[in-house]
Amino acid sequence: MAGAVVITGGCGFLGAALARKISENGVTLPDGRRLSNPALHLWDMPGAIAPDLPHATFLPIDIADAAAVAGAMPSDAALIYHLAAIVSGQAEADYDLGMRVNLGGTNAVLAAARTLGPATCVVGTSSLAVYGHHAVAPLTEATPIQPRNTYGVTKAMAELVMADHRRRGWCDARTLRLPTVTVRPGKPNAAASSFVSSIIREPLAGEPAICPVDPALRMWIASPAAAVDALFHAPCVRADDWPAFGAVNVPGLQVSVGDMLDRLRLRAGDDVADLVQHVPDERIAAIVGSWPSLFDTRIANGLGFKGDVDLDAILDQALRIR
Repeated sequence: MAGAVVITGGCGFLGAALARKISENGVTLPDGRRLSNPALHLWDMPGAIAPDLPHATFLPIDIADAAAVAGAMPSDAALIYHLAAIVSGQAEADYDLGMRVNLGGTNAVLAAARTLGPATCVVGTSSLAVYGHHAVAPLTEATPIQPRNTYGVTKAMAELVMADHRRRGWCDARTLRLPTVTVRPGKPNAAASSFVSSIIREPLAGEPAICPVDPALRMWIASPAAAVDALFHAPCVRADDWPAFGAVNVPGLQVSVGDMLDRLRLRAGDDVADLVQHVPDERIAAIVGSWPSLFDTRIANGLGFKGDVDLDAILDQALRIR
């Protein structure tokens, strides 16, 4: 059936993996319609490397430029994934950029989606950083959001704008609060949580890595495959079944950084695990330490979302791609 899929941040590792999954499997919309071979419009920054996929086109775009976004939006777009964002460490270092892209970009995408009609499904990504630290766990979607860094603030504001578009009936806006995704392929980025992948990925490649936080720090994590599966599943849920506010906590695993290092040692050996050095970084610890690490995901479970079985399953993925 005719219909296009737009993925902002479509050349990032999640966007590219999602595009590949849709290219191979098609995708189902909230009303049950199936797009078997949709045109894929991958939007990202100039110079980004787009995946080589059939029916896919790459467009370099400033996601915060509302006029550019409106002009580029395909008239037959049935599904929009909004993944483009400034990551945590970069948003904390550059307040204006974080606000411009994370909030301004969301506003631009939603404004363009409004012109397509109320049935247009917009799936956005948020973060556990919207909560800040809460003494009482597990957290639910009803727990007040109290972000403690600029990244969390921008994501919280984007969630609210998404929810208001849903309330007004302007589009079928849905937000996934993703766990920290690990083990990410590629190179470290400016995210404060980048080390969560580095302490596994780099040693497996024979390279040294730095752990900047106390190994006792607990985190809420999910594998790349689980994150992509959540994004792929999100538009399959009927509109009437999706929560009114629109933000859903995606299933994850609570693990300590020490747990990850211990499993790395057990699975890959001492020579690999010894490549990780503990070098405290107060800036990173302050950001990541403000994030909660245990969630009640009964709403997501009831909507058909699934998470990783255990930490070994996440390490299995890292071992396969090294």
